[in-house]
Amino acid sequence: MARQLDYHTIREIFDRFHAADPKPRGELEHVNAYTLVVAVALSAQATDAGVNKATRALFQIADTPQKMLDLGEEALIGHIKTIGLYRNKAKNVIRLSRILVDDYDGRVPNSRAALQSLPGVGRKTANVVLNMWWHHPAQAVDTHIFRVGNRTGIAPGKDVDAVERAIEDNIPVDFQQHAHHWLILHGRYHCKARKPLCNTCLIRDLCQYEDKTL
Repeated sequence: MARQLDYHTIREIFDRFHAADPKPRGELEHVNAYTLVVAVALSAQATDAGVNKATRALFQIADTPQKMLDLGEEALIGHIKTIGLYRNKAKNVIRLSRILVDDYDGRVPNSRAALQSLPGVGRKTANVVLNMWWHHPAQAVDTHIFRVGNRTGIAPGKDVDAVERAIEDNIPVDFQQHAHHWLILHGRYHCKARKPLCNTCLIRDLCQYEDKTL
């Protein structure tokens, strides 16, 4: 684990991220808050590209909780069977859709506690929805952010909760809204797990990672 970077270094890092991509966007395709919840729930242990491929046709016919219930679990499985753990995920999508219809008038709640009460929705999923749909400065820590936070020293921590706290505590407020997208995209395309592309990294000179590739 790298040492925690100082405030000025972190600000320089995010100044560079912002200059390169002022408004980073998540890569999961969705048309409303409900389809975003479903997409993020389906993305656990799956790639965004794989989820998008499975949900394009699905969201054309089931973009609300009631339409998903009308579709039914077996038909839903037919759409998402290319995604890992699809049977369990289908059960969760149907269950959360029922709760949204019965308890929330078919609308997705905008509180973390309410979101996390839905089947298949954990803290990371809730934070993604809060950030992407309601623009809350919530930090969803996935494997990419955990790796980048610890390698670079931007947000070191022994577990995802610690990294989330480090992001909230150490990244300047004006970068909080887009912080998790910059970190995810950096981890996905540059600071890769096995072969990080350090030679083309725009923050190489500021990063604490000791095993930089040439």
